[in-house]
Amino acid sequence: MKIKEGTGWKAAYNEEKGLYGAEVIFQGSWELYEISAAVFNSLTKDTDSRGAEELIQTGRRLYAHVNDRCGPPYTIVLDDDYALYCPWMAKAEPAGKTWSEDMTDAAVELFESEKDNRDQRRKKREQRKK
Repeated sequence: MKIKEGTGWKAAYNEEKGLYGAEVIFQGSWELYEISAAVFNSLTKDTDSRGAEELIQTGRRLYAHVNDRCGPPYTIVLDDDYALYCPWMAKAEPAGKTWSEDMTDAAVELFESEKDNRDQRRKKREQRKK
């Protein structure tokens, strides 16, 4: 496992699985992403938080914990395999309410920003129906 870290971000390459993942953190909220090898290779300890966030957010969002003070904190699990990409989250317990599978599926279908999750969520939904 290769890990890189900077202010407000962390990235990993799971050599065993061939997966790249990253986390961006901002004021009590965080998001996990599947990233490309190119993004991982672009991140250095000197990459500032804004630059890292822009690079990381080009990937597929896997998980989000939102604590923006506009309401109670909540968690969205877009891909249950997020810990394969970001192993430091393997034992993390979602804080606040977690969106239901149905609500997450609906958001993925509705929002263009989540289009990269549609195939994976549709397959998961079919498995749940069986």
